[in-house]
Amino acid sequence: MNLVIDAGNTSVKTAVFQNNSLLEKQNFQKENFSEEFQKILKKYPQINKSIISSVTSGENEMISEVKKAFPVLELNNSTPVPFENRYASPETLGKDRIALVAAAVNSFPGKNALIIDAGTCITYDIKTAEEIYLGGAISPGLNMRFKSLHKFTANLPLVIPKPEAELIGNTTQTSILSGIINGIKMELKGTVESYSAQFEDLTVIFTGGDSQILSIPLKNSIFANSNFLLEGLNFILEFNNTQ
Repeated sequence: MNLVIDAGNTSVKTAVFQNNSLLEKQNFQKENFSEEFQKILKKYPQINKSIISSVTSGENEMISEVKKAFPVLELNNSTPVPFENRYASPETLGKDRIALVAAAVNSFPGKNALIIDAGTCITYDIKTAEEIYLGGAISPGLNMRFKSLHKFTANLPLVIPKPEAELIGNTTQTSILSGIINGIKMELKGTVESYSAQFEDLTVIFTGGDSQILSIPLKNSIFANSNFLLEGLNFILEFNNTQ
């Protein structure tokens, strides 16, 4: 039984897996980790290994606590992964992107797949049918665009995102909605079309917190569940367990 830990700047996501089956997941503040970890140990004494992915390097206390209970795989850019990584600067590749590509390899083996993660940033990652990761793109996310218009101008208001926007805005608020919502959707559509022209039978995977807001009808598109990244981390842990 596996414990997957995804540590962000202020919060921690945990998931318990039995092989590939997700049994339970939680999301809590970092300062509550020790208390919540003990609860997990009590509920699932069968856990015998763990993987930790962190956006920061200062998680020594957390890692040490988990290591007292069972072996821990600390995900980094030298961790063996179930795909060939051809990113030119692998030391700068985000751990979330590594996990998402691993999830695509696990869920869509032998297929060209484009993973679009609509979160703080919008990331695009392509893996081939031969399980080769080539790279992708990073673009400002939905809320980042709304906040930047408000922060870097004197008079533009902070607008709340909505799933739909008219093409022609007739107020400042609706004009911002049109520019950002329609702009991202056109970016998504154009990017997918460009990748589809280069990669045959491309499977497009949408994930991330804003994936539903930014949904657009596309051929071969699949909306991944919210556990996609956690599933990728679990797959990396299982892959390393067989090495």
